[in-house]
Amino acid sequence: MRTALMTAAAVLGLAVLPASFAQASTGSTAGSTAGSTAGSTAGKTGGTGAARCDTAKLRQAMDKLVKAGDVPGIAITVSSPDCGRTTLGSGLADKKTGRKMRGEERFRVGSTTKTFTAVVVLQLVGEGKIDLDGTVDSYLPGVLPDTTTTVRQLLQHTSGLADYTTSKEFADGEKNRFKHFEAADLVAAALRMPKPSGPWHYSTTNYALAGMIVEKVTGHDIGHEITRRIIKPLGLRGTIWPGDNAKIPGRHARGYFSSEGELYDVTEWNMSFTGAGGALVSTPADLTRFYAALLGGKLVGKAELAQMRTTVAADPARMWPGAQSGLGLYGTRLKHCRGTWWGHGGGFLGYRTLSAATDDGRQVSLAVNRHPNEVTPQLLDLVDSTLCELH
Repeated sequence: MRTALMTAAAVLGLAVLPASFAQASTGSTAGSTAGSTAGSTAGKTGGTGAARCDTAKLRQAMDKLVKAGDVPGIAITVSSPDCGRTTLGSGLADKKTGRKMRGEERFRVGSTTKTFTAVVVLQLVGEGKIDLDGTVDSYLPGVLPDTTTTVRQLLQHTSGLADYTTSKEFADGEKNRFKHFEAADLVAAALRMPKPSGPWHYSTTNYALAGMIVEKVTGHDIGHEITRRIIKPLGLRGTIWPGDNAKIPGRHARGYFSSEGELYDVTEWNMSFTGAGGALVSTPADLTRFYAALLGGKLVGKAELAQMRTTVAADPARMWPGAQSGLGLYGTRLKHCRGTWWGHGGGFLGYRTLSAATDDGRQVSLAVNRHPNEVTPQLLDLVDSTLCELH
């Protein structure tokens, strides 16, 4: 049986999903979304800027992606100290009903969750409850065969652990779609895989372990701590930890899986499979607020933020070219102007997100509702060029 590819939690990491899943999904939609909308729809503009951000070029780029049939829809929030915040949507949030995409749609944000998890860990570091250079074994005795692996190595993907999302044990998406997974079982599956080579290897297993450490230290699961420490204090009303709820509550974009020229609706999914490494549901506007708060020093202390921004080279085969891996953050030099953006990307079956921010307050967060797809390089370039246009 021919296999299809899905991105489970990594930005460019892949897990295998059999084509049989598509045959059993909730229905297919053939053809392109080209011409499905006349243009972008603007949301609210906030902030202290005196003028609305000039998003004409961005709107054109969004509409071009949709009209080419690359994605059913795309939602973007842009923000700048000079022109406030604007949300935009283009294309369709729901191909079955024809509902148009708006900027405030909820999406599964995949590995962008990792930044939230890293923030919780760094907050606990600041509270003296976790030691970044302490061993995983000191918190979770006997879980890893290598007793020298540290918390820092988990957050920076330098632990040398395999990525369980690529394990053949989870290849049957149809079977596992609504199943509850325990983080310990996912880690155990990773330990049955061959060890990866090289000093850096993107692995959601690292963040499953980080979530387990948070639970051991606080007595609460990572979803509880993310909600208590980040979502509620920042007022992120569009962001939720789904737990075992396979549905996305409220207004949201339907997610589509592409296989053999057809799109299959794969919106419903039990996200315990990705957990601390990829379970969150959010909006582009909320992600913009989150990264602004993080880089602005409102979520972690100065010393902890400096640790998050201390980087090593990431593998371009698993990330985008030029990505530098910090602790739950990636730094990337801008191509269209001077400077560096900080953020994270994420993908899960049906969805792709990317959030980026500069130190002077320019931000772009975007999400599309088709994955896998071939537009990731275009999305990266769109983020880069938009940040430079906001300068």
